Amino acid sequence: MLVGVPKEIKVREYRVGLIPANVRELTERGHTVLVEAGAGAGIGATDVHYEAAGATIVQTAAEVFAKAELIVKVKEPQAIERKQLRPGQILFTYLHLAPDPDQANDLIDSGATCIAYETVTSQHGTLPLLAPMSEVAGRLSIQAGAYFLEKAHGGLGTLLGGVPGVDPAKVVVIGGGVVGTHAIHIALGMAAEVWCLDRNVDVLRNLWKQFGRPLNTVFSTRDAIEHHCTTADLVIGGVLLPGAAAPKLISREIVRRMKPGSVIVDVAIDQGGCCETSRPTTHDEPTYVVDDVIHYCVANMPGAVPRTSAHALNNATLPFVLALANHGVDALKRDPHFLNGLNVHKGVVTNDAVASALNRTYVEPHKALAS
Repeated sequence: MLVGVPKEIKVREYRVGLIPANVRELTERGHTVLVEAGAGAGIGATDVHYEAAGATIVQTAAEVFAKAELIVKVKEPQAIERKQLRPGQILFTYLHLAPDPDQANDLIDSGATCIAYETVTSQHGTLPLLAPMSEVAGRLSIQAGAYFLEKAHGGLGTLLGGVPGVDPAKVVVIGGGVVGTHAIHIALGMAAEVWCLDRNVDVLRNLWKQFGRPLNTVFSTRDAIEHHCTTADLVIGGVLLPGAAAPKLISREIVRRMKPGSVIVDVAIDQGGCCETSRPTTHDEPTYVVDDVIHYCVANMPGAVPRTSAHALNNATLPFVLALANHGVDALKRDPHFLNGLNVHKGVVTNDAVASALNRTYVEPHKALAS
């Protein structure tokens, strides 16, 4: 198969869909890989590195999109990229369609087969292609929160871990999944006072076992969210409903009652955010203020550390990329968990949660592939 890797064009996105090592895995199996010039520059991978791995370097993204049968990216295709997709072409990347009807409409109109990293599942019920970036984003959320709590950056002027004789900052993590677990790990390491809210008692029990008494765990109710957010210095939003829009757990009223200079890092912003006052931001302008509360809602947080995140993502995606290169869309029929990644095929929506969020007709993926 002819596999294409365009350079990412989202604001401050430095990751790349295939690292040179994974290109070599493809080319040594007889596949052809086209890589746009400079695609790997953000992770220190030069065109020479890609050529040594067997790739052919082309000068423009247009050449990649025009020739490739399979497009492998990181972030959702931007408007100019979506216009270049065609029927029969396979797109494999993060999509996050639920809060993005414009993208969804363009992908539907393209006739392409669009597979989302974030809805591929495993036999254990996990999201193996979302997990590595959730790990990175969870860890980054504490770094970002600590930075913006500094007075010079508009915050309260509170040191996350405090010092002897002075209280540490109170960090509230909403959601005890992958994002939450890694946020907790870093926040406890910085000696903050950490609280985690989740509606699954087993999740809370496992977090208690993992982190011990330094972590405070609370069953998530409206009362609990209201109390802990309004007394927090830093709130991390890490909730996830696979494929669907994130639930709005932090209301405008709660934000209004939060401490002036406190910080919300809404990691769920890719799926619309879990705070009513959240809207997507970029690494160029990462924050804005509502009712004196700093909101950090960067929609591609792991793009800030592309060397780490591109390699972590490629470790997870390689088996799936190889399956698509070897078998095309038949790879989805061979693996029901991979099939869960199919979001759009030949003009129809094939993910139930996405269809519900967009008020579109849902077509069962097996039926769509059979058409």
